[in-house]
Amino acid sequence: MRITILGSGDAFGSGGRFNTCFHMETGGKQLLMDCGASSMIAMRRYGVDPNAIDGILITHLHGDHFGGLPFFLLYEQFESERDRPLTLAGPPGLWERTKEAVRVFFCGVDLEWRFPIDVIELQPGKSDDVLGLSVEPFPVVHGPPNCYALRVGDGERVFTYSGDTAWTDTLVDAARDADLFIMECYAPAGENERHSDWETLQKQLPRVSARRILLTHMNEDMLARRGEIPLETLEDGMVLDV
Repeated sequence: MRITILGSGDAFGSGGRFNTCFHMETGGKQLLMDCGASSMIAMRRYGVDPNAIDGILITHLHGDHFGGLPFFLLYEQFESERDRPLTLAGPPGLWERTKEAVRVFFCGVDLEWRFPIDVIELQPGKSDDVLGLSVEPFPVVHGPPNCYALRVGDGERVFTYSGDTAWTDTLVDAARDADLFIMECYAPAGENERHSDWETLQKQLPRVSARRILLTHMNEDMLARRGEIPLETLEDGMVLDV
């Protein structure tokens, strides 16, 4: 499993980073984990062909994590003239929200999609087969309903991504014995009902049994202090072999 970090930023462009988007290659398939609003730009920057993407996994329905989907879909519809299926997997309501976003961003465009779109609504407590990968969602704490951490296995390796969340013990199970765990760490400290901070993670991450842990989704203050942190932090363009 190879993961290229196309975007590791927060919602507000801190550090000049792209919104969250991870490119996964495994078992002859290519998928995106989240597709934030800037993802088409990031794909161009790092040489990822949108037409090569077989599926997209979405952790939650905030614009910096799924807002690139309308642009991706319309590129596939009009520019690449895609004719093979695309799989979307994410929280309940993913497809309805995506269609709403297409209508908002591209007023007057009423589409009959030229390629099949297979939508899988992920449910906690259940693992789904998504293009030969096992994908299990774990509920996290980020305000709206149906925000997930996602645990993805290819039969040999396991990758878990926290999504956006305040600390919750659910993450211990989601990342149990994972080969790679990418954890949101928005700020150095301070109470936040929707995001994690390093002060809290220092106390909680020793409970996580993942083999490798990296931090992502950092605000300006956290980016400025990442040299003080004993864990690895993501960078746009980083390549991780799991």
